[in-house]
Amino acid sequence: MSQPEKLQGGAMGGVEDLYREVILDHFKAPKNRGVLPTANAHAEGVNPLCGDQISMTALIENDEVKDVKFAGHGCAISQSAASMLTQAVKGKPLSVVRQITQAYKTLLGLGNSEGAPPPEALGDLISLEGVKKYPVRIKCALLSCNTLLQGIEDFLNKRGGRP
Repeated sequence: MSQPEKLQGGAMGGVEDLYREVILDHFKAPKNRGVLPTANAHAEGVNPLCGDQISMTALIENDEVKDVKFAGHGCAISQSAASMLTQAVKGKPLSVVRQITQAYKTLLGLGNSEGAPPPEALGDLISLEGVKKYPVRIKCALLSCNTLLQGIEDFLNKRGGRP
């Protein structure tokens, strides 16, 4: 192996190691874990392939996610993704939440990036990009995202309209 190949391999390993560390940090010390007692949006999600379960609760006021929490159990990917997602969307308008979730799905190899914010808007969610190499794990990474979007959709339907 030539010196440039060693350096390139080392650099990629460094990024993957950093991403792995970010994922493990969110798994070991999740952000926004719990149930939001003042929530007006709620949804439950299950990944039947592996048994991951997520409950997302959010307080939506003036078409903004004022607060959001998650509860449940599952693999490091599903739990870390939920922690990262809550950080990325907390305090954001619903229109931006939709953009972030679309960008996240695009990052995982689904959807298109048209109108999506730049990758840095994803925050720590960017560390899950490598999951797209493992199609069976994509459902784990998207569980909280799809569950949150369902909770928002249910909230909007009950309210009787879009923002």
